[in-house]
Amino acid sequence: MEQRRWMNQSQPQTLQIAVFLLYINAFFTAFYGGLGSLIGLLLIVANVGAGYGVANEKRWAYGLALAVAFLPFVLRLLLNGLDDVLGTNLINLMFEIALVALLLHPQSREYQRIWFK
Repeated sequence: MEQRRWMNQSQPQTLQIAVFLLYINAFFTAFYGGLGSLIGLLLIVANVGAGYGVANEKRWAYGLALAVAFLPFVLRLLLNGLDDVLGTNLINLMFEIALVALLLHPQSREYQRIWFK
């Protein structure tokens, strides 16, 4: 029987940290009022689902994780135009860029290509 896990220590460090950041994003979305709206609730579920799926090496979860990672940039682009794509506070921006970089890192992509089902 296949073991389910929230974190996978056998994955590269880049993916482990990305999974952790997805869970942290879900926590802060819930903490800052995400539970009060449908969009916030969907973001929480998407972040947790992507993290759990990546930890369990699911190919669909890697795609969802990329979508969730790029979502803040896309939303800012749609709402505020090109001038404000990076326009958020510095700490949020740092974590958003880190999540994208970790998921697109060659080590993460190679592991995903070989091992994810």
